[in-house]
Amino acid sequence: MNGTANSAASKIRPAHMGDVKPIHGLLQQFASKGLLLGRSISSLYDQLRDFVVYDDGGVQGVCSLHICWENLAEIRSLAVAESSHGQGIGRALVRTCLKEAESLEISRVFTLTYQGGFFRKLGFAPIEKSQLPHKIWSDCIQCPKFPDCDEEALIWTND
Repeated sequence: MNGTANSAASKIRPAHMGDVKPIHGLLQQFASKGLLLGRSISSLYDQLRDFVVYDDGGVQGVCSLHICWENLAEIRSLAVAESSHGQGIGRALVRTCLKEAESLEISRVFTLTYQGGFFRKLGFAPIEKSQLPHKIWSDCIQCPKFPDCDEEALIWTND
């Protein structure tokens, strides 16, 4: 990991209650462009423990690790403020979530994304959506693109 990524990792922490509205605002910026699924403030409070943030005088990046099933979790809601792109923040946020998955003895982590190249560089590989358990589709039903999802499914394994 280079110095920039190490610096980014040092500013990552678990999300706090006061982060919910900044997280919501950041996610909405990208949801309004159709780049990710937006989250309600209520769902952010419900799932706050899933989130880590990059805090550099304010929330500049966010990512969550959502446990779906035995030995399966999902990387969700990855967003980095446009002014902070290209600094290794997204990579550091995903790696933080993958380390947490390992600590929980979860060896399979998937994502549904429009940024497949980014995730491939982090060791994710394509997977057919049909190979994922039906339980994951509970959020998909809320998406305006359901059932015609055009996101790519990728999975990371630590075997």
